[in-house]
Amino acid sequence: MERTLAIVKPDAVAKGFIGEIIKRYETNGLGIVGMKMLRLTREEAEGFYYVHRERPFFKSLVDFMSSCPVVVLALEGDGAIKKNRDLMGATDPSKAAKDTIRNLFGTNIERNAVHGSDSKDSAAFEIAYFFNRLEMIR
Repeated sequence: MERTLAIVKPDAVAKGFIGEIIKRYETNGLGIVGMKMLRLTREEAEGFYYVHRERPFFKSLVDFMSSCPVVVLALEGDGAIKKNRDLMGATDPSKAAKDTIRNLFGTNIERNAVHGSDSKDSAAFEIAYFFNRLEMIR
């Protein structure tokens, strides 16, 4: 079993898509082993996205991610990272495959509804960033 982190981003939370997005995880073999809703401070968003700190979109990303509540989920399943990446679709919703989360619920490359870990190393860092062992069910 593999674990990955997913975030329902502020745009999808504000539009009321939390349930629809979670349903897609669960019906595709990804179990929820940790979940919480929170509002990231600017500092927390900067810490989470530190790998992008030199990129031109960093400030905009941090502003967006700290603008409204998010839902963070630790997901578990066989090949969870790839499965979640496939469910999300391409970063740009206009280029995402039909019926992927970003195609259905995203607006643009920044407001693309969800975040997902891209590797085992990222998943380990990201899950630990939001959850301690007492907040996980397994």
